[in-house]
Amino acid sequence: MISPPIVIYRTHCHASLQIDRLKKMLHQTHTLENGLSVVGEFDPDARSVALGFFVKTGARDENFALESGVSHFLEHMMFKGSPNRSAEQINRDFDALGARYNAFTSEEETVYYGAVLPPAQENLTEILADMLRPALRQSDFDTEKKVILEEIAMYRDRPTSRMWDLLRAKFYGEHPLGQSILGAASSIEKLQRDQMLDYFSRRYAANNISFVLTGNFDWQLAKTQIEALCGAWERFDSPRETAPIASPGGVFLEKTDEFNRAHIALMDVGYSTQDETRIAAAIACEIIGGGENSRLYWRLVHSGIATTATLGHDAQDGAGTFYGALICPPENAQTALTAFRDELENARAGVSPEELNRAKAGYASRIALGSETPMGRFRGVGFGWMYRRELLSGAQLLEKILAVQLDDVNAILRERFFENPTVAAVGPVENLRF
Repeated sequence: MISPPIVIYRTHCHASLQIDRLKKMLHQTHTLENGLSVVGEFDPDARSVALGFFVKTGARDENFALESGVSHFLEHMMFKGSPNRSAEQINRDFDALGARYNAFTSEEETVYYGAVLPPAQENLTEILADMLRPALRQSDFDTEKKVILEEIAMYRDRPTSRMWDLLRAKFYGEHPLGQSILGAASSIEKLQRDQMLDYFSRRYAANNISFVLTGNFDWQLAKTQIEALCGAWERFDSPRETAPIASPGGVFLEKTDEFNRAHIALMDVGYSTQDETRIAAAIACEIIGGGENSRLYWRLVHSGIATTATLGHDAQDGAGTFYGALICPPENAQTALTAFRDELENARAGVSPEELNRAKAGYASRIALGSETPMGRFRGVGFGWMYRRELLSGAQLLEKILAVQLDDVNAILRERFFENPTVAAVGPVENLRF
C-alpha cells in the first residue's frame, strides 16, 4: 500500500528536521542597555552566516501629509555613505568580503543584510552598523531624489502595480497600512533632507532595531561587537498605530487602454501576525488559489479564462488580509471574476482531507527547502522576533504547519473568508460587478 504524501513527508523529512536539526540549532538573545536586541539562530552544520539589522519602521509609520515615501528613500540613502565611508567605499568593502548583500523596505519594516563565509562575520557586521548611521549629505539627498522619482515613474508603468495601488487605497482608506512604500512623486518632490533626518532620529532608535544572525557564527563576538558599535545609539519612543481594519467593500475601476489585459485584485480582512490562526489561513489560501493544483487554477487558468488566478493571506502587525489576483483578457473580465467569486463561495462548504494534506505538504516543503541555508532562515527568524518575540526553528515551524487540522481550515472558510471584499480593476474594462 502506498502511503499518502503527508505520511511520506512525516517519515522522511519531518523526523530528521524535528530531531536531528532541532537538537543542533541554538537560539540566543541579548539586549543592550539602550534596548537594541541581538538575536541568533546558530547552525553548526552551516557553511555561511547571514546577518543584518531589522528596523521596525516602514510606510505605515510615516506622517502621510509630510513624509510619505521617506522610509524607502532613507533606505537608499544608507548606501550613499556614512561619515566614515563614501558610497563607493561601501560597495568596495562589501565586494572585498564576497558578500551577498541588499536591503528592502515594506509597509512595516526596513531590513539591511548580507551573507558571507563565517570568517567575514566581524567585517560584515562593522560595515552594516556603520551604514546605519548615515551621513545624509544634502548633495546625495538631491541626487537620490531623482532616482526615487524615476523609480516611481517606472512603477506606474506596471499594470499590476497600478492594480495593487488602487486596491490598497480603496481597501485601507486612511489606515496607515494603505500608505505607499514609494510615496507619490509630489510627496518626494516636497520632502526635505531635514525631514528625513527627523524621521531617522525617531524611527531608527536603538530600541526599535534588532540585529539578527543565522547560520554558523561566533555569538560572543557578535554580542561584544554590537555592544561596541551600537551601544551609544539613542533610545526613542517609536510607537506604531495598530488599529483594526474594516473593509469598505465595493468594486473600483481604473479604465485605461494602456494595457491589453484586465488586472483585477480583491482584498478582505484576515489575521494578524500575532494570531496563531494565520497558519491555517495560509493553508486555506493554498488550497483555494495557491498554485497549479488549486481550485482557482483548475477553474480559471487551466480552462483558459484567465492567465493568473491566485489567492493568499498576508499576516501583518496587528492586522491581516486575505487577497486575490486575477489577470485575463478584458472580454473575459466579468466571467473570470464571477467564477472567482463562485470558488470563494464554494469554499465556505469546506475542503477535503486530501486537499488539506496536499496543501500542508506543499507549504511544509517550501519551508523546509527555504530553511536549508542561513539566508533562507534569516527573514523568518528576524520577523518572528520583531513581531512576536518568538524564536522558532524550521522544524518547530513545520510542526505548527503539520498540526493544522481540517476543522481549523474549515472554520476559517466558514466564519471569516471574503465576507465583504473590496475589488479593484485596472485595464480596458468599463463595467464590473462582484
